[in-house]
Amino acid sequence: MPKMKTRRAAAKRFTKTGTGKIKRNHAYMNHMLEHKQKKTKRKLRKTALLHKSDVKRVKHLIGNK
Repeated sequence: MPKMKTRRAAAKRFTKTGTGKIKRNHAYMNHMLEHKQKKTKRKLRKTALLHKSDVKRVKHLIGNK
């Protein structure tokens, strides 16, 4: 059986932390930024942890990075 390939699209969007949790970026930070509040844009810059219901699926996609 060949090795499972990493889904590159998922690997570019998600990263594993040292403890095995999955980090993700926030949405809504690509365009129309002049209409968003400064406070909103500042909060969207930070990363967030993936919800526990999605962790199993994303770990399967990004493999053992």
